[in-house]
Amino acid sequence: MVLNPALFWDTDFEKIDFQKHSRKIIERVLTIGTLKDWFEISKYYGLERIKFEATKIRYLDTITLNFCCEFFNLKKEDFRCYTFQQSGHHQLWQY
Repeated sequence: MVLNPALFWDTDFEKIDFQKHSRKIIERVLTIGTLKDWFEISKYYGLERIKFEATKIRYLDTITLNFCCEFFNLKKEDFRCYTFQQSGHHQLWQY
């Protein structure tokens, strides 16, 4: 798979296991990748695998989440990042 190495600035790109780290790869491409990167992961993983992994990602920005909802015909509630964000009860620290 030919992806932009800048997506993985914090990792040794040559040592990435594309099967083992599929969720992280898909997350990076969805959030900061180009259209070319999208076509690469679509060809490599297939849309069903991307859909499955995208629903399991802990954080997606609003634009990426909306894109995934429309593209995969899903509701926001189907995504872990949305339900995780909604379930957080943010309390102030007691000093």
